[in-house]
Amino acid sequence: MKSRLILCITFSLPLILAGCTMDKQTVGTGVGGAVGGVLASNIGDGSGKTAAIIGGTLLGAIIGGKIGADMDELDRRRAASTLETYPTGRTNSWQNPDTGASYDFTPTRTYNTDGQPCREYEMDVYMDGRSEVVTGTACRNSRGEWVNQ
Repeated sequence: MKSRLILCITFSLPLILAGCTMDKQTVGTGVGGAVGGVLASNIGDGSGKTAAIIGGTLLGAIIGGKIGADMDELDRRRAASTLETYPTGRTNSWQNPDTGASYDFTPTRTYNTDGQPCREYEMDVYMDGRSEVVTGTACRNSRGEWVNQ
């Protein structure tokens, strides 16, 4: 379960860091819906489980869409800079002056894979009085860009 959740959540960081051509709210909605559905799949059984998955998917889509809509270029650059320069365990916190969203981005583990540096991270997002936590792993590619694994 945890590995499925991490896979779903970590899909979001490369889009956040790379500034994908897709609309960021659409991406956030898709990722949030997937995460909500995976989380809810562990609740209940039978028709109750189906209802939980549907509800979790819808709620996740709403929350993910909001985070995706509010995370702009400034936030993507701050996240990439944190992966590049902050030591493991040290948190980079910022508030976006345009959206009011606050971020606490912490690299939690650093290691090498196939000669490339990789970092696990945790990002706490605070917006509109709500808090969400995103975790994942990103590795630096040959062009020096941080991409999710």
